[in-house]
Parts: sequence; structure tokens; C-alpha cells
Amino acid sequence: MARYNVLFLCTGNSARSIMAEAIMKRKGFPNFTAYSAGSHPSGTVRSEAIRQIEMARMSTENLRSKSWDEFTGPDAPQLHFVFTVCDNAAKEVCPYWPGQPMTAHWGIPDPAAVQGTPEEIQNAFSNAFVTLDRRIGLFLCLPLATLDTLVLQKEIDSIGKQ
Repeated sequence: MARYNVLFLCTGNSARSIMAEAIMKRKGFPNFTAYSAGSHPSGTVRSEAIRQIEMARMSTENLRSKSWDEFTGPDAPQLHFVFTVCDNAAKEVCPYWPGQPMTAHWGIPDPAAVQGTPEEIQNAFSNAFVTLDRRIGLFLCLPLATLDTLVLQKEIDSIGKQ
């Protein structure tokens, strides 16, 4: 079986893309290597995102907010899939990804933008985590090695609508 590199993008790389990276690292192992990055990284990972990852008994080791520039240079891993997980990143002009990986937009409401009680904020992060977990689970069920590129792209796009 092939090994695939997946990059999750968001503007700040502080919550949704970080949670997606952690989920894929756990659920996709050993066939997938997960990364995350942001177009304008905040430089910090939200504690609420870390809490969701830890509650799911997933590793938070090496999770950090970083720029997508790390994935555009000659030493960057060859990407097979790039998913934007926030609305802002979907509207930005993404860099050229060497190897022309498949891309899709899996928009998730920004839990970091929620203002309210601690319970409301916790619920927003929990909802984002559950949605990412479900979409990544659906993605991992696709028979990637046997689908042609057009069919695979259609399937990946449809996951983002669920």
C-alpha cells in the first residue's frame, strides 16, 4: 500500500487544521503522514484544541502553528492531498504545490471565533473536532489506490459537504 502525505490548511493554524493533523496522524497511520499549516499562522496552538485532542487520547507531540511556506520549498514533503478546513483559506490564493496534489475545501466553522460562556466555547471546539473526525474517517474509507483521479476528486469534494 502507498504512503500518502496530507496537508490541512487554515488561516491561523491554531485550531481546526491542528486538530485535523492530530486525527489523521492517529487514524491514518501507517498509510498517511499528516501535516498542518496556515497562510497567516498565529504562532500558537489554542489550548481548547489541545484539550480536544487529549480528550480523544491522541498525541499532541510536535503540534505547532506554522506557515504553509514550509511546504512549498525543495525540501518539503511531496504532498498528495491538501485540504482547506476554514472559509478564509478557501478564498485565498494558495501557493503552487509541487506534484499537483488533489485539493478540496472542507469548511468548518471557526471555534476560535465563538464568544460566550466557557461551555459554549468548549462545544464549538468539540463540534469542530467531531466534524473533522467524521470527514477524515470517510476519507480513509476511500479505496485511493483503485480510484481514478477524476472519481477520487469528486469523492473528496463530496466529503466536505457532509
